[in-house]
Amino acid sequence: MNGPVKIIMIEDDLGHAKLIERNIRRAGINNEIIRFETGRAALDFILDDGALTPGQEKSFLILLDLNLPDMSGVDILAKLKASDKAHRVPVVVLTTTDDKVEITRCYDLGCSVYITKPLEYEAFANSVRQLGLTFSIMQIPTV
Repeated sequence: MNGPVKIIMIEDDLGHAKLIERNIRRAGINNEIIRFETGRAALDFILDDGALTPGQEKSFLILLDLNLPDMSGVDILAKLKASDKAHRVPVVVLTTTDDKVEITRCYDLGCSVYITKPLEYEAFANSVRQLGLTFSIMQIPTV
């Protein structure tokens, strides 16, 4: 993943956000990361504020936490995948939730990858580094 692909991180926990960004950088990914602490702010940016303006090709990848203060990440995923503008944007769910029902639900809604955040710091950091390595070979569609 190179060039103008922007990473949108929807993560309310500042510590997790810093850890995610640091380890994505360690994997050699230098793309712009735009962080949102709430689902509403992220959806406003993605769907309403012209981030996906027709005629202006852009590429995004979304990192989505399911446990947010204002709305469920599952609801955000459903809104994104129901949108004509955002339905092709890859969504990586990165959350502490390891419930099999939630995992199945996210894949049914169209998430690209579901990763459970390990509780141990080094395991979490390693998981994100590996995710960053995956990003380096991903092809992201323009929207």
